[in-house]
Order: sequence, then structure tokens, then C-alpha cells
Amino acid sequence: MKYELYYWPEIQGRGEYVRLALEEAGAAYVDVARGPRGTSAMMKMMDAHEGTPPFAPPFLKAGKLVIGQTANILLYLGARHALAPKTEAGKLWVHQLQLTITDFVVEVHDTHHPLGPSLYYEDARPAAKKRTAEFWSERVPKYLGYFEQLLAGNGGTYVTGRRLTYVDLSLFQIVAGLRYAFPRRMKAYEADIPGLVGLHDRVAARPNIKAYLASERRIAFNEQGIFRRYKELDH
Repeated sequence: MKYELYYWPEIQGRGEYVRLALEEAGAAYVDVARGPRGTSAMMKMMDAHEGTPPFAPPFLKAGKLVIGQTANILLYLGARHALAPKTEAGKLWVHQLQLTITDFVVEVHDTHHPLGPSLYYEDARPAAKKRTAEFWSERVPKYLGYFEQLLAGNGGTYVTGRRLTYVDLSLFQIVAGLRYAFPRRMKAYEADIPGLVGLHDRVAARPNIKAYLASERRIAFNEQGIFRRYKELDH
């Protein structure tokens, strides 16, 4: 079965967590909106008045199923591509961790849009500076410190132990994104999270991920995505 992934074609965004899982699994998929008339097809599915129309991208079409929300998509893919534990308790645990990552991604986004997504960064610059300072002093240590402790407690290879899950792929993306958006702050902070830095490097070296990162399928970080680089926020 070839999956159809629907997400905005210019950015990594929330769709990147799904792309990483598909790529690691070696699954056949098409990134629909990056093809001809793909964005129109995506919008048409969201505008449907029957069935189970998704609220927003990313969403995944798997046969007759249409699955929305990043964590929900990964819950589905994890069970089918050996990217999650086999037990129900294990599946729920990694799903819980992914939902925690989802919360953190919202906080990353709010550093440059602290007053809401409808305002331009330039309209919220003072609030963005204040939010970013609090993000790095309080929120980053809380979230990344939690995952650092999980890694250490489970042997330091992957979050749940010796086997990689989609949560490890998502944490790779978190480290990579913070390095792009806040290079100065992240460089200074990485000494506090050696486990996550090592996890990032292990994931990047996996054959399928390494090939993906070197391919045109990997969209570069840019100033339209969740991880945006504003020099005045990185000090």
C-alpha cells in the first residue's frame, strides 16, 4: 500500500515528524501537496462535508482510512512498521510521549507568535523577546530535561530502551530544529543534554534517515516553518 501524506509543500512543520517515520520504515508514500495540483487536492479533502474530513494537515490517507493529527498518525504507523512497542501499554506510553512533544512544539511556535498565529512577528516583537527568554529559562529545561532523564533511565540508546521508536525520530527533529532556530542558545545548552545530542546523532546516522536527509525530499528549515531563526531572539 502506498500512503498519501498531505501537508504544506514549502515547510517541514508538523508534517516532518510523519515524514521521518515513513522514511525510517522504508514505506512507499507520496507527499501529495508537493506535486501538481496537490495543494488543491489537500484543501478539497478538508472541505468535504461527508465522511471523516480532517481539520488541518498533516493527515495521512492509508487505503480507505484518513488519519489526522501528527501523534495520531504516528500511533497508526508505529504499530504497522515496528516503530512502537508491541504491547498495549508500550504503544500508549510512546503515544503519551509524542503528545508531550506536540505540546513542546506549540511552545516553540509561540516564541515567534506569542500573541496568536494571525499576527506577524513584527507586530509582536517585544512579546516574542519576553516569551523566548521564558522559553529558554523555564520550558526548554523542563521538556528536554524530562526526555534526557528518560534516556538515562533506559540505558541511553533510545528513549524506551534498545529499540528505536517514532518518539526518537521526533526528538531528532526537535534537536535539529532548535539548532537551526536558536544556534547560539542551543550550542550553550547542549552540555546539559548529552543524551539527546547523542540520540540525534544516532538517528541521523541510520541508513534510511541519512539517505533522506541528503535527498531533495527533505525540505530545508526556513522562516515559514515552526523553527524560525530571528537573530534578536537568539541571545
